[in-house]
Amino acid sequence: MNLIGSTWSKFGAEHELPENEVHVWRSSLDMAPSGLSKLRQILAPDERERADRFRFEIDRRRSVVGRGYLRSLLGRILGSPPETLEFEYDEFGKPCLSAKHPALQFNLSHSGNLVLIAIAWGRAVGVDVERIRTDLELDEIAARVFSANECKLLASLVGPARYLAFFTCWTRKEAYLKARGIGLSSPLDQFDVSFLPHEEPRLLVTRNDPAEAKRWRLAALDPSSDYAAALAVAGDQWMLKCWDWNQELSVHWP
Repeated sequence: MNLIGSTWSKFGAEHELPENEVHVWRSSLDMAPSGLSKLRQILAPDERERADRFRFEIDRRRSVVGRGYLRSLLGRILGSPPETLEFEYDEFGKPCLSAKHPALQFNLSHSGNLVLIAIAWGRAVGVDVERIRTDLELDEIAARVFSANECKLLASLVGPARYLAFFTCWTRKEAYLKARGIGLSSPLDQFDVSFLPHEEPRLLVTRNDPAEAKRWRLAALDPSSDYAAALAVAGDQWMLKCWDWNQELSVHWP
């Protein structure tokens, strides 16, 4: 696996996704009303209905922008109008493209004002981003969801490093579960990830299936100074590239 850091390159209209690469896009969720309206138009009726069910306007906006960006990206990679893409959902609600394009895998995450989208050919991917908060009772949360060893390591840290480590651990765990397509239906304390400062991102232990840890690779992402983010990918021999999404491209096709 060759990681090209988390250097975010400018994404242009012409784009290729080689089979041995995993691409992650970053964008702000802010958008003018006119752009938001155009994105909403390319969503399927069920996607618009899902967005409308959110109580708060900010959550409705995030739903439209995130799904609109995803459709725009997938459409450009496949050479298809984004509004024509069809999605299917597994038992845990994870979306995938219909049988017409089964090899293209993707995952989306948003937090605060950021959205990340990971896409690859022929290999499962999971991405998670979280805004780093310092108003949480870390020990209480970690005791409920982290493994005993992870809680011990977290307790050894102090100050800002402790909050960064907590969200680093959380995003790596979430990215792995999202890549597997099972979300939080699997307990977070049944596997361990590395998360200490300067430690290589790794899935260390998978207690239910010890061989599972060898089948996945984790990568740290650096989308912004006040966010933590991680990527989980099935298999090895892949290269990571990170892109800044140009909002203008999402509202103009082709």
